[in-house]
Amino acid sequence: MIFFGSLFRSQLAHDDQSNLRALLHAVIERLCQRYKLTLSLAFCLCLGSSSVHASHPDISLEAHVPKLAITDKNDKAVRSDGIDKNDKAVRSDGIDNSRSTLPAIAPANTQPIENVANINGLAPTTLWQPELKEPSLYALLDAEFAADRGDKQRAITIYKQQAFKEDATAVFERALSLSLRTERVEKSLQFAKSWQDQNPDHVPAWFYVAHLALRAHDYLLAGETLNRILLYDPRADLSEILIGIYPNNDEDKRELLAALQPLDSEQNASLSVLKAGLLYQFNEPEIAIVHINRALERQPDYVPFITLKADILRKIVTAETVVNYVSQARLRNPDSKSLYLYEIRYLLDLKQSQEAWQLLLDAHGRFADDAEITLLAALVSLDIEEYNSADELLNMLAKNPAYLDQAYYYLGISAERQQHFDQAKYYLNGVMQEDLVLEARRKVVAFELLNGDVDAAIATLEKLRKDFNVFAPDTFVLQADILWQQNESEEALRLLTKAARKYPDNEMLLFARAQLLDDKDDYIVKRTLLNHLQALDPTNLSYQLSYAQLLLANERSSEQGLALATAIIQIRYDDPRYDNELHLQALNVLAGNALANENYQQVIDYLQTPYDVFPTLRSGSLLLRAYQGLGNNEKVEALLADLQQRFSFGQHNINDRIQLY
Repeated sequence: MIFFGSLFRSQLAHDDQSNLRALLHAVIERLCQRYKLTLSLAFCLCLGSSSVHASHPDISLEAHVPKLAITDKNDKAVRSDGIDKNDKAVRSDGIDNSRSTLPAIAPANTQPIENVANINGLAPTTLWQPELKEPSLYALLDAEFAADRGDKQRAITIYKQQAFKEDATAVFERALSLSLRTERVEKSLQFAKSWQDQNPDHVPAWFYVAHLALRAHDYLLAGETLNRILLYDPRADLSEILIGIYPNNDEDKRELLAALQPLDSEQNASLSVLKAGLLYQFNEPEIAIVHINRALERQPDYVPFITLKADILRKIVTAETVVNYVSQARLRNPDSKSLYLYEIRYLLDLKQSQEAWQLLLDAHGRFADDAEITLLAALVSLDIEEYNSADELLNMLAKNPAYLDQAYYYLGISAERQQHFDQAKYYLNGVMQEDLVLEARRKVVAFELLNGDVDAAIATLEKLRKDFNVFAPDTFVLQADILWQQNESEEALRLLTKAARKYPDNEMLLFARAQLLDDKDDYIVKRTLLNHLQALDPTNLSYQLSYAQLLLANERSSEQGLALATAIIQIRYDDPRYDNELHLQALNVLAGNALANENYQQVIDYLQTPYDVFPTLRSGSLLLRAYQGLGNNEKVEALLADLQQRFSFGQHNINDRIQLY
C-alpha cells in the first residue's frame, strides 16, 4: 500500500513520521466528512515546500467497479482483494488472471506489495513500498481529487479497493455514498453486501444492506438481514431503512409482505406499521389493525401511525367511529396540524361541510399564521356560501406575497357568486400566477361578453397573449370562438389559420380550426386535418368523435362513424378515459344521425335520460325535433317551455349556438 513515508528519499526520524501520519489521518478524516478539498491541497503543498521531497509512481486505474466475492462456489476462502491462495486473481466470471507487477527495480529498503486484483476489469497495480494493512492515505487523496474533478468512476474504484483494508469503516461509507450517487442500486448493494460479509460484526452495515436490498427489490436478502437486526435488537429503529423503499407495483408489494411476514415485529413499531400498510393496501384491514395497534403501543401519539389507523378503520367501522377516533387523537395532540387537516378532509368527504368549516375556524384560530389552513378555510367558506367569512380570510391571505394570486383569484370567485361583476373583474385581472391566470382571464372575458362588450373581451385576450406568450394558442382559440359567436366564422377561421402558421405543431389550434370547417363543404380539408391529429394522438377521444361526426354527416350509414361514437358511449364511468361531457357529445352525434334517418324513438332512447339528469341546449333541441316527428304535441309543448326557461330558447342569447331550422 502507498504511504508517503516510504517514498521519502531521506530518512525521517521516527517521531516526525508519527506526526506526519497523525496529520494526514486528520486530513483524510475531514475529507470523509466532505469538507473542501482545497484544505488537502494546501497541506500537500506545505509538505512539498519542506526539505523533504517525496516521489512516487502514478496509479493507473480503469474506471470499473469491482465485483467483490467473499467465498467461491466451493466455499473456499477468497481474499477481499480478489487473490486466492494460489496467488491468482479470481474474476467474477470464473476466469483466473495471474498477478502482474510493474517492471521496476526496488530500493534496498523496500519490498514489493501485492497488486490490486483485476476485478471486473480493474487495472492491476504494483507499487514499491512497505506493505500496510490499513487504507492508503495517498490513494484516498487521489480518489478525492478524482471525485472533485468529476471523475467519479475512478474515485469509486479507488475507494472500493481501499474499503476492504483494516479499520476502513469511514472509507467504506464514503465509497458507498459515491456509489449510490453514480451507480445502479444493484451495484451498490453488491458492494455493501461484500463488505458486510467481510465485516460480519459491523452492525451499521446490516442496516445499509437491508435498505439497499429493499430498494433493489431483493426481498429475500432484505428479510434475512432485517431478521438478523431484530435478533440483535428487537426494538431497533428501522425507520431510516424503510425510507423511500415502498414498492410501486402489486407484485413487489406482495414479495415484500411475504419477506416481512415471518419476522417478529411485535416489539418493533416501524416494522409493524410497514406490515399494516401493506395489508391495508391488499384489503386485509382486520389483520392490518392488529399490526398498527402494536405500533401505537410503542408510539401512541405518533401522527403518521394515527392517520394510518384511521385509514384502516374507515374500511371496518362506521364513519362516526372514525371521526371520534381522530377527534380524540387530535385533542391529545392539540398542536398537530396534520390531525386537524385529516379530520377536516374526512368530514368534507362525508359531505359534512358545516362541521368541517367550524373545525377549520378552530384550526385557523390555533394556527393563525398558517396560509394553508387559511386558504382551506376560505374555500370551504365559499363552498357553503359564507361569503363574509371567505372574503375576510382571503384578504388576510392576500397579505402573504406567496399566496397573493390565489387570494385574488378566489376573491374574484366570491365576487362573481355574489354577482359583483366589476369587483370580480378587478380581482381576476390582478391574478398573475401562471397556473391561475388563464382561467382568471377566461372569466373576465365571460363578464365582458355578458355585458356585450366584445372589443373589451378581445382586448383582454390580446393583453394575455402579450404578457404570457405560453398561452398564445389558448387565446387564439378563445378569440376565434368569440368571432364565431358573433357570426364571423370566416374571420375566426382566418385567425386560426394565421395562428397555426406561427404554431404549426399545436394540436389545440389545429383541432379548433378543424371544428370551424363545414362537415360537407370542407370535407376533404377537415378529414385531412382530423387524420393528422389522430396520427399525432391516436388515443384522443375528442379527435375520434369529431371524425365520427364528419363521417356520419357525409354518409348516414357509415359503419366506422357509428363504431367510433358507440365505443365512446360504452366507456364505463369508472374508466380513467371516461369524460361526462364527451359522453354526452357522443350521444348527441348518434342521436343526430338517428334523427337524420327519421328514427325518432332512437333519438329519445339516446337522450331523454341524459337530458333529465344534465339538460343541455343541444340535447333538448334534438329531443324536441324527435317528439315533433312522432307528433307528440304534449311532450313538444312541455319540452319547449323547459328550453325557453332554461336557455331563453328562441330569443337572442350569446350561448344559443344551435340553429334548429
